[in-house]
Amino acid sequence: MIGEGNAQRLTSKAQRPISDVEPKLRVVFVGHVDHGKSTLIGRILHDTGSLPEGTIEQIKKACAAEGMEFEFAFLLDALLEEQKQNVTIDTTEISFCTARRRYAIIDAPGHKEFLKNMITGASRADAAILVIDADEGVREQSRRHAYLLSMLGIRQAIVVVNKMDLVHYSEKRFREIKQEYCKFLRELGLDARIFIPASAKQGENVATASMKMKWYCAANVLEALDLLEPQKRDADLPLRFCVQDVYRFDGRRIIAGRIETGTLRVGDQLVFSPANKSSVVAAIERWNASTTGPGVADDSIGITLAEQIFVERGYVASHQNETPVETNRFHADLFWIVRDPLRVDAAGQMSDRFNRAGNGFVHTRDNKRRARTIGTKRDWQSYNSNARATRHR
Repeated sequence: MIGEGNAQRLTSKAQRPISDVEPKLRVVFVGHVDHGKSTLIGRILHDTGSLPEGTIEQIKKACAAEGMEFEFAFLLDALLEEQKQNVTIDTTEISFCTARRRYAIIDAPGHKEFLKNMITGASRADAAILVIDADEGVREQSRRHAYLLSMLGIRQAIVVVNKMDLVHYSEKRFREIKQEYCKFLRELGLDARIFIPASAKQGENVATASMKMKWYCAANVLEALDLLEPQKRDADLPLRFCVQDVYRFDGRRIIAGRIETGTLRVGDQLVFSPANKSSVVAAIERWNASTTGPGVADDSIGITLAEQIFVERGYVASHQNETPVETNRFHADLFWIVRDPLRVDAAGQMSDRFNRAGNGFVHTRDNKRRARTIGTKRDWQSYNSNARATRHR
């Protein structure tokens, strides 16, 4: 937790020059619909001078033509459908920078109907800002999004209690929300770095300290962001090259796949699991690309081997000293975003997707301590729900 006594330290850290090699920190903004996520991001872009020249004037002109009041949220809600409904549908990603570092902000939708978009956005984030309306307080999606963040493994979180102007900048109201949400986050194993009272519309406690909330002496939103740390890059993690297919072309046997994590170079000694056979990378093949050199995380490439060994779709290549653990049982965080409910009695079909042999079974369970807000224990999962799953073989 970032305490009030750290305000001076936050300010001094924010003045550190941006490093050319320091990775961009990706932050997802989540929360209940209409609690002001897009407005907060629009205010951050405005206050950091990150908008193209003339953008504000252009949007104000468009709002006047439609007979609407200008809102900072319209900087992101570019689709006409979104502006009419005041709802963020897609996940929008946009960059800005402070004196310390560069950021990639991900604006995720708040509506339950677009939960899969929120999961997609959050899965790429290093940290999260949870936005809560000071007037409405903690709502369904405030809890649901926090739960999903915990399942995605995001541990750096900042809570912004927004729209403080609607409650007359009341310290009492801020403390009530903080106490309620802190208790819920602790049940999820999340520890918010800081709770910040703010008004994105009025610019209070976003880029500068608020003179209307002198009772709050800790960091504003930008200062709190500058204390967060990026996760380890995928390219720096152990190599995991997932084989998608094997092709023969011009007398060469090309193993095609995607590098999920790590770096792959010519001359690397690879071990292919689960067969545990090894060979040396003779060449890296790319399609319609001028890029040369090693393959890195997120690259889809092909490789040829110095010694031909049997490899097929589904194998995973790794370096000899960092091979994956093989197991016949694992736990997974399951996000069910299909219209038809997932039923445990159909687990044989699910197993077949994990393993073509189809000789396993899957069960799902909700965490009982979260049953009050997420759902009750049952033998099925409905559309846009989430659960813990265990796969047995």
